[in-house]
Amino acid sequence: MKVLVTGATGFIGRQVVSQLLKAGAELRLASRHPDRLGPGHDAVQMPGFDAPTAAFLALTRDVTDVVHCAGLNSDEGSATDADFRAANADLSARLAQVAAEQASGRFIQLSSIRAVIGARVSATIDADTIPDPKCAYGRSKREAEIRVLDAYASHGRSDAAVLQLPPVYGTGMKGNLATLMRLADTALPLPTGALTGTRSLLSSQSAAGAVWHLLSHSGPLRPIYIAGDVPPVTIADIVGAFRSGLRRPTRLMAVPAGPLRAAAILLGKRTSWDSLTATQICDPSLLVSEGWLPETGTLERLAETARLGTAQSPPLR
Repeated sequence: MKVLVTGATGFIGRQVVSQLLKAGAELRLASRHPDRLGPGHDAVQMPGFDAPTAAFLALTRDVTDVVHCAGLNSDEGSATDADFRAANADLSARLAQVAAEQASGRFIQLSSIRAVIGARVSATIDADTIPDPKCAYGRSKREAEIRVLDAYASHGRSDAAVLQLPPVYGTGMKGNLATLMRLADTALPLPTGALTGTRSLLSSQSAAGAVWHLLSHSGPLRPIYIAGDVPPVTIADIVGAFRSGLRRPTRLMAVPAGPLRAAAILLGKRTSWDSLTATQICDPSLLVSEGWLPETGTLERLAETARLGTAQSPPLR
């Protein structure tokens, strides 16, 4: 087995590389920054979505399987709809079209629950949930899913699968979880007792483990899988875990939700409030039924993440 991992220097890509090396797989690593991979790797430049076909043929030559982690994340605040579509949908389609022709093994497309539901929607989702993305990022990820699966189907193949991920935590995390950790790293009381929204999260190591499971398990692939730690946790518990790891007093005030919501609306932060209070639960039962073991110590792992100081932005003081 020789696996092409795209986005190999990214947050999840690094964990996938580590997992596959431990499993004994031979790797080709593609990145926009291959110099960061160091010597001793089959490291190549990741082509852009508009690169010649020859670049994608060279990228996938002599590999059996592909794990596609590369893409434009939702935390890129200046990205336009066209940017997301090019980096996520178009790039994924170009890669899948060539891989379906000359890579004999599996194609695992990393995606997001934003391809299924918006950040403000409360829902329980599984592999059969009908997608209804609400943002440019989510729409681009959903389009990428469709085009990857269609590329393989057009070649009479069913060995491509999409792995949809909830918010992922661990070394180098960004986005809302990193923001919550910075907020937790203060001595001030926080009115998070009212934030009772429940969330499924996923450790970066578990995400990589799910990728290896899909590459290596002997059964046929289903088109869509969803991963998540079990059980889900509340926003207040997430902040409490970060404060525990940071050795801060918990100091979570049980302020009624109504006044906080009204204040958020007055400050023009209704979207952020709705996102913080939404309940989004991911049901990984399909993966579990095939032998994947989810993380069960989410709060302990979050506290460990905080102890290691892994948010990329400096803490608020």
